[in-house]
Amino acid sequence: PGTASLVQDIDKRVMVVLRDGRTLIGYLRSLDQFANLLLTQTIERIHVRDKYGDIDRGVFLIRGENVVLCGEVDFRNSKFKNLVQVSQEEILQIQAEELKEKEEKQKILKKAFQERGVPYYSIDSMADDGF
Repeated sequence: PGTASLVQDIDKRVMVVLRDGRTLIGYLRSLDQFANLLLTQTIERIHVRDKYGDIDRGVFLIRGENVVLCGEVDFRNSKFKNLVQVSQEEILQIQAEELKEKEEKQKILKKAFQERGVPYYSIDSMADDGF
């Protein structure tokens, strides 16, 4: 239970999902009682639809309060083999396009709600807790 269970994952490849939605994959080298994690050979994996891309991040220190999920990964038995790996530049471009589409949809929704006199709060604005 708690961070003590992560001790068995030291020097293993782990996937960490952060509170802001980013996914990091790297070798867990150290942790403390606050679940602060030190990863080496870290990549940030970005998924958009059926594509993914990796960005090298090197050594990454993660504050424990930002960790949503952490666990060992074994890519040999991956169930996500239908995903297509693309270059870093391509995945960043696809991600930017998807974000733009999402923002446009949010504007349309906000306008429709305002026309009906109903307050509109996007999920993103509600998730911002000031940290």
